[in-house]
Amino acid sequence: MSGVSSIPSPPQRVLLVEPDSRVRRALAATLAASATVEAHADFEPARERLDVSAPDLLVTNLRLRAFNGLHLAYVAQHARLRTRAVVYSDQPEAWMTSEVRRAGAFFELAQRVPIVLRAYLGVQLPPADRRDPARFDRRGIPRGGRRMWDHHVAAIV
Repeated sequence: MSGVSSIPSPPQRVLLVEPDSRVRRALAATLAASATVEAHADFEPARERLDVSAPDLLVTNLRLRAFNGLHLAYVAQHARLRTRAVVYSDQPEAWMTSEVRRAGAFFELAQRVPIVLRAYLGVQLPPADRRDPARFDRRGIPRGGRRMWDHHVAAIV
C-alpha cells in the first residue's frame, strides 16, 4: 500500500425534470447509485432550483407543461453555470437538435436516456455535442464480414 488514501469524490448532483411521474421515478432510481438526484415535474420549481444552486448535470424532457426543457438549458447557459445539460425527446428532429446544441446541451432520444444517463456522470464531457443529427449512428450495428457470417451459419447448423 502506498500510504495515499483514496478519498471518494462527493456524489454528483443531478437536477431531473420530467412531467411523467413513472418515468421520473425510473430515471431517478437509475441515477441514485451514482448521484444525488433532485427531481421535479415542472419548469418553475426546476428554474428556482437552478437560481439557488447549480447542479452538476441537468436532465430534462424537452416537452414540459408550460415551457420546454430547452428553456432550462438556456437558463443554465446564460447564467454561466458550470452545469452540463441533457435534453431528451421522443422525436429526433434536426431543428430541435440544433437548438439544443445552441443552448450548449446534449440531445438524446427518450428511449436511450435510461441506458446512457450514468455515462454522462462518469466521463469528462466535451464542450459541446459534436454528434451530427443528420448522420445515422452506426456504432450499434454489428460489423459484417466473413467471420460474422461463419458464426451465424455455425449457430444455425
